[in-house]
Amino acid sequence: MGEILAVGLTHYPPLAGRDEAMATILKQMLRNPALPEDKRRVENWPAAMREEWDDDGGARAARRHREAMLPWFRKLRARIDDFKPDFILIWGDDQYENFREDVIPPYCVYAYDTIEFAPRGQNVWNEPADKKFCVPGYPVAAKRLAAGLLEAGFDTAYAYKPLHHSLGHAFANAIFYLDYDRTGFSHPLVPFAINCYGRRVVAQRGGLPVFDHPPSEADLDPPSPSPRRLFDLGAATAKILSASPWRVVLMASSSWSHAFLTAKNHFLYPDIAADRMLYDALRTGDYDVWRSRSLEAIEDSGQHEVLNWMCLVGALAQLNRRPAEIDFVATWIFNSSKCFMVA
Repeated sequence: MGEILAVGLTHYPPLAGRDEAMATILKQMLRNPALPEDKRRVENWPAAMREEWDDDGGARAARRHREAMLPWFRKLRARIDDFKPDFILIWGDDQYENFREDVIPPYCVYAYDTIEFAPRGQNVWNEPADKKFCVPGYPVAAKRLAAGLLEAGFDTAYAYKPLHHSLGHAFANAIFYLDYDRTGFSHPLVPFAINCYGRRVVAQRGGLPVFDHPPSEADLDPPSPSPRRLFDLGAATAKILSASPWRVVLMASSSWSHAFLTAKNHFLYPDIAADRMLYDALRTGDYDVWRSRSLEAIEDSGQHEVLNWMCLVGALAQLNRRPAEIDFVATWIFNSSKCFMVA
């Protein structure tokens, strides 16, 4: 019988950069020509947001934000190393990286022999963009999982090689941060891509709002898979791998509500209240709250990437397991709040 360790973390891109650039996304959102004038003035922001911004544009808050996350990455890395997995399955989103106009699968298992990736741009490790990292895949398990999901009624795509991009940042950053101290990382990976961005994966290139030419309703793409479907997909994954011979880490990689996806907040800050509602339900094992959350509510709160965690929570429900350790790192000015969990 297989053994499973469940882990949740963030792949927050600004963590790979320097503290002075961590509030860049907020600064970009302030240039939105449709932003109401009163929202441009700090004195009109929510009190907690003003407190983070302070008199230094968030510089001290950026250091605190990093300091809150790094111990968790180190803790999770230690737990993974101690568990000695045969492989790590990562549920992560593809933001117009490997999947583009030619095909957008609802979800796809990567059965790669090896996986190569590189850092993007200037980074906190001072590594050049042409530095290559390589980890093994685990194709025998990836193929067995895809077959098991198909037999269970989940029309699962699978791939033996990349299409446009070797590995999206939801997966690569998770590994970079688990190896933040650069001691090396050799655990085999099975990336499991989820179409979290749905209506905006092509229309918005899976990224920031396009203020000079926003997509019309007709320009938007078909939606993501429903939260309920992804919850059940995660449960089926846990069931299949529990019956396997392997020791597996099931990992969700994403931040939660994103400011740049939260239109009701003028793209300035995330929906922290909605995140805390899901966090409390996860912490207490009230998984029906997760499975019953609608895609419309997910999109309204800018929680698109929470769909990765929907798979993980479904797995926890199948395993009848609650988080052993969990934490919520909130922010108003650094685009997205983060959750860390091990179970």
